[in-house]
Amino acid sequence: MQFPLWIELGFVSLHPHFVLEALGYIVGLSLMAREGSRRGDSLDGTHRGLLIITALLGAIIGAKTLAWLEHAPQTLQFASEHPFRLIGGKTIVGGLLGGTLAVELVKKRLGVTERTGDIYVTPLLVSISIGRLGCFLSGMDDMTFGYHSDLPWAVDFGDGPRHPAQLYEIIFLGFLGMRLFQHERAGLELPPGARYQLFMIFYLGWRLSVDFIKPADVSFLLLSPIQWACVFGVIYFLRDYQRTVVGGD
Repeated sequence: MQFPLWIELGFVSLHPHFVLEALGYIVGLSLMAREGSRRGDSLDGTHRGLLIITALLGAIIGAKTLAWLEHAPQTLQFASEHPFRLIGGKTIVGGLLGGTLAVELVKKRLGVTERTGDIYVTPLLVSISIGRLGCFLSGMDDMTFGYHSDLPWAVDFGDGPRHPAQLYEIIFLGFLGMRLFQHERAGLELPPGARYQLFMIFYLGWRLSVDFIKPADVSFLLLSPIQWACVFGVIYFLRDYQRTVVGGD
């Protein structure tokens, strides 16, 4: 397979990252609407719409900020030589944490006390998986691959076999989604908000672990900026989950 795997539409060739990222957003928003109808949304349309917009804006800011920190040398170079190139690059971890923080701040401002994250879990599982497929098909154009490896399933993206970390993540998300679905089908109900908290705990824990096999431009005490964000995120959501389940909040 040749990377990147351009998507040919006859009259135009599209980069796989662009196509699959856009598809991920479309599918994610569609699933969000379905989840809201299926689970019953405790918020009125105005508040829910405002929180969705807030989540998107917070996600953009968080995704960009953490990406700049993750690739600090490149960020400084682009800032002085090619500022327009700072537009590119983002991180899922930064997007999730930025979106969550923005929503919680706006909810506090509006006086909204309901837990509102559960309807996002399935859309996130699916849309992140679709996006990661785009990362995989982008090859060396994307910075989500792992270190060089001689394992039989290693993939040559153009500079020798590497860990296909993007595929590892798709498999992990599929397993996590299956476990959450089985938990729900078994009738083991969780308090409102706990499903989203569990998703964040497991996803951030996964990223903290798998990023050890990915190249990092910057590290502090053996962890990259993304991994440090995962550490603080796991601590926050573990405490939040404890308050929700044990404390009944």
